[in-house]
Order: sequence, then structure tokens, then C-alpha cells
Amino acid sequence: MDIYILILPLLIGWILDRLIGDPAMLPHPVVGFGKMISFCEKRWNKGVHRIWKGGIAAVLLILIVYGGSAFILHYLFLLNTWLGIAVSAILVFYCLAGTTLIHEVKMVFLAADRSLEEGRKQVARIVGRDTSELTDQEVRTAALETLAENLSDGVIAPLFWYLLLGVPGMLAYKMVNTLDSMIGYKNERYLQFGCVAAHIDDVANYIPARLTAFLMVLSVGRLDKLKFICKYGNQHASPNSGYPEAALASILNCRFGGPHNYFGEMVYKPYIGDNERPLDTTDMRKAVSMNGRSEIIMIAFMIICFLFVQLKNMY
Repeated sequence: MDIYILILPLLIGWILDRLIGDPAMLPHPVVGFGKMISFCEKRWNKGVHRIWKGGIAAVLLILIVYGGSAFILHYLFLLNTWLGIAVSAILVFYCLAGTTLIHEVKMVFLAADRSLEEGRKQVARIVGRDTSELTDQEVRTAALETLAENLSDGVIAPLFWYLLLGVPGMLAYKMVNTLDSMIGYKNERYLQFGCVAAHIDDVANYIPARLTAFLMVLSVGRLDKLKFICKYGNQHASPNSGYPEAALASILNCRFGGPHNYFGEMVYKPYIGDNERPLDTTDMRKAVSMNGRSEIIMIAFMIICFLFVQLKNMY
């Protein structure tokens, strides 16, 4: 395979995400994924054997997305190489969710600078917890925690699966991520049906989460922070989310975690870090800058990998 078929869609899609973010006014594949998941959930999440039903649904949907996109892209490349590259670039663009979240986090800090109530309303757009009683620092902490997690599952993980399996792998990962966000909850409705989907998401993010943490500290030239990440990375209910959060906590020398109110249910999360200090807009700007550098390093690493494989195949 010609190297430009891999590199051009990657660069074009990534640059588009950096420039314009999530295309809110355009049809999005993830919306379609959500409808597919809802279709299966409404029909199968009932009666007995819900774990099996949910597992079959999850695996089937992932395979449909991977196989279907691979077939369509193969056909498009046969029709015209540049058509295949264009469609691939658009799909890469759709699969990346870095710029929009960065914008949302900036808006949280700007709103919190104006008033606590505005900060609470703004952060409610990006977190899944009750924000009505958050303090000013809890609002800012929640935004930065979300920023760290999103760098992993919104940017680095999709890029990682592009590196391994191309655009179809990237799309399959987005289906995995969407399954987890819709049915991967430990509540009465989804505990059984979404069990397999949640575990698949854990596996799909295992390497990307740790890679993200490494890229974050590499981007600021502080590999000595890896010790901090190893200490606190597993201090999270998720087997993966704690690693990018620990990386950001180490970079900002702050503390994440603690008790959170999820709409009436108090959830106690271990603290990540031990320096309980106030967070301000300067910290947000530092975190956003770090995000951007981490993305650039990942893109450069991927291009080097593609070039290495191409050279190896030539000789």
C-alpha cells in the first residue's frame, strides 16, 4: 500500500479537527452508532440471558462497523484513489474529538471566572455528575479531569487504532466507545446487558490510556513524573481513566478525585495526588497546551511508524 494513502487521510482529518472541531451541523457517524445500539437495546435488553444478549449485540455491532467500513473504503479506493483518500480523511475527522472538548473546558473556566452558577451550568455540558452543588474548585477540577480523559478516548485511542487497523479500526473503536457511553453503566437497567460492552471498552483503551499518560509527561519534558503516574494511575474505578488523570495531576501539581454526587448517589473516588491547591485559568491554559503537544507527538510517531513499515517492505 502506498504510504500517502495512510498519511494523507490522517493529516487532513487531524488538521480539520484542530481547525473546526466537532461538525455539529453535519450528520455524524456516532449518531448512527447510537441509533444502532438503541435498536438492539430496546429489543434485547429484557427477559433472561441479558449478558449473552448484550455481548452478542456489542460484538455484532463492532464487527458490522469494521467490516462494513472496510468493504466500502476498499470499493471507493478501487473506483478512485483520491476519492478513497477524501472519504477516509472525513472519517478520521469525525472520529477525533479533541478540539471541541478543549473549547468546552475553556468555556468552563471563563464561566467560572464570572460566577459559580455559570461555571456549574457550563461544566454540566461535559460531565455526567450532578453539578448543582459543586464548589468553584470542584467545577474547575471536573473540567480538567474530563480534559485528561478525553485526550485518551477522544484523540489518542482513535489514533492508536488507526495505526493498527486503519480507518475501519478507528470507526470500530468509536462504536466500542459509544457502546460503553450508552450501555456500560452499573445500574439496574444496564448491569447485565452492558457488561460485555464495558469490558470491551476497558480492553480497547488499556494501551491507549497508558500511552496517553506517557505522551502527556513527554510533551512537557518531565519523564520523571512516570513514578507519580505508576503510584496513582490505578487509583480510579476505571482501569484506564486514572492514568491520564494522574499524568495531568502530576504536571499541574494538583489533586484530582474525591467524592462526587451522581444525581443523588454519592460516589467516593480515591484521590489522585496530594496537593490540594486552588486551580485557575493558568492551569487550564497549561493543560490545553499540553494536550496540543501530546497530539502532535502522537501524529509524528504514527508517521514514523508508517514510513518505517514502508521502508521495511521496500528492502
